[in-house]
Amino acid sequence: MRARVAVSFEPVCASDLEALVELRIAAMRESLERVGRFEPGRARARLVEGFSPADTWQILAGAERVGFYALRTAQGELWLDHLYVAPAWQGQGVGGAALRRILATAEERSLAVRLSALKDSPANAFYAHYGFELVEQQGFDNYYRWSPL
Repeated sequence: MRARVAVSFEPVCASDLEALVELRIAAMRESLERVGRFEPGRARARLVEGFSPADTWQILAGAERVGFYALRTAQGELWLDHLYVAPAWQGQGVGGAALRRILATAEERSLAVRLSALKDSPANAFYAHYGFELVEQQGFDNYYRWSPL
């Protein structure tokens, strides 16, 4: 097990898309298999169809890409469309560092943050830990909202 590491954040570019797709598939695989919904083609399409390099940040540990997130503004709120950490880096504080950065952005801009998480994913406890409130359940997903103080 690695000790918690310092991470940094850098914008992505269009040429990073395929690497991000692979990271997303690896990060989601276990949770999707648990609910019988692991389909690599669908996982790829969901990222590709909404990919916006301007809204996407890679998470780096040193020079290694260990995760990424996509945060966009819509309807007067921030929408966290993606937050994925490579399986080997999960549980090391990487996701928490990213989420603290996202919430700081929300506070600076006085905007709420919305997101969805697969119902049976450990991500639900992660988001609840950071103060996200469950606002809706649909199909296989839980929908959350966080508001700045």
